[in-house]
Formats: sequence, C-alpha cells, structure tokens
Amino acid sequence: MRTTTRPTLLAVGAVATLALSLTACNDVSGTQDSGAAGTSASAAAPSGSTSASAPAAASASAAASAPSGGKTSTSGGGKTSSGTGGGGVTAACTTKNTSVAFLQSSGHASDAQPAAATLKITNSSGAPCTIVGPTTVVAADDQGKASPVSGDNSTAGSAAVDIPAGAAVVADVLYNDVNGEGTASARYTCAVQASHVKVALPKDAGTTVNVMKANGSPGGVFSVCGADFKVGAFAAR
Repeated sequence: MRTTTRPTLLAVGAVATLALSLTACNDVSGTQDSGAAGTSASAAAPSGSTSASAPAAASASAAASAPSGGKTSTSGGGKTSSGTGGGGVTAACTTKNTSVAFLQSSGHASDAQPAAATLKITNSSGAPCTIVGPTTVVAADDQGKASPVSGDNSTAGSAAVDIPAGAAVVADVLYNDVNGEGTASARYTCAVQASHVKVALPKDAGTTVNVMKANGSPGGVFSVCGADFKVGAFAAR
C-alpha cells in the first residue's frame, strides 16, 4: 500500500506544479503584450499630432502674412499714383515759364498821386503756374551816376496768385518821377534814369527786360526820383 500510494501523489503534485507554471507564463506574457501595445500607441499618438499641427501652423502663418503684404503693396501704389497723377500741384512761375514786360507810367506824378508803371507777367507755358511770395524790381541808372533803387510787393500783398496757361497778371509800380529840388527844365530829370529793369519772381534768379513806353512801344524810361518805389499786388486784367 505505501509503495503504490506515494508514486501517485508525486504524479499529482507534478501535474499541479506544471499547471501553475503555465498560468504564470500566460499572465506575464499578457502583461508584457499589453504594456508594449500601450507604449507603442502612446509613442505613435504624439508623432501623429505633431505631423498634423505643423501644416496647420504653416497654413495659418501664410494666410496671416499674405493679406499684410498685399495691403502694403496696394497702399504704396495708391499713394504714388495720387502724388504724381492727381494734378493737385501747380508749378511755380519762373523766368523759364513766363515772359515779363515793364511799361512806364502814362503820366507824371502829382501832389495827389504818384506815377504808375505796369509790371506784367504772362504765363508762356502750356500749364498753370503760381506766384507765391514777394516779387522784386531793381532799377539802375543807365549812366551809373546813382545807386540802384528797388521795390517789392511784400507789403502790398504777395499771396498766391495762379496764372492759367497763356494768361497774364499785372501789378502797379508806384513811384515819383518829379524832381522838386531842381530847376524847371530839370523838373522831370531824376537821379535814376533806367532804360531797363531787373524783375525777380519769388525764389527765382530774375530776368532783365527793357522798359517800354506806356503804349507798349520800345524806348521807355523808368525815371525814379527818390530812394525807392512800391510794387503792388498782382491781379488779372
């Protein structure tokens, strides 16, 4: 009896031990597989997320920068066009785009009023021009016996005056041409006897023109008794 029973118990114990070993192996294998799958999924998810967000960020950046660049280009073009093609700026009247005439007074000065010569500026260009600022006239004695005399319209009025193409403006030049200190024969002989004058428009070097008679014919004389004369404001006539 003892001999038969002992082998049988040993066999049963061996079977039980084998079963436990197989169960443990299955549990360990299952745990490793589960952990590997979770680790793989976790690693894959960030990779996929980064890949998907990069194009989206790039697209958003491109979309944000494109309108900005376009807007700047349009604004710059519009401003340049307005500045060069709007036609709002009128050229200054100078000796290059005008002609100048100076006519002596038609009568002598009296106790009631001075003599009045005429300064005429004609726009000889094909576009409007403007006079802004004082215009100066200088007269020198033909014989050089007296110092030059001058006058401008800074006091009479030198506001902007536009001259259309081909049009003209005039200003009175008021002066004294009567010599009260001389003899009767020298009554109308002044220290400055000028057959030409220099006329300088604002910010221009000026031009020298012959003095014309009151009717516009050559041979006029700008005879000035005194140290100066007055230039009036320009006006269309």
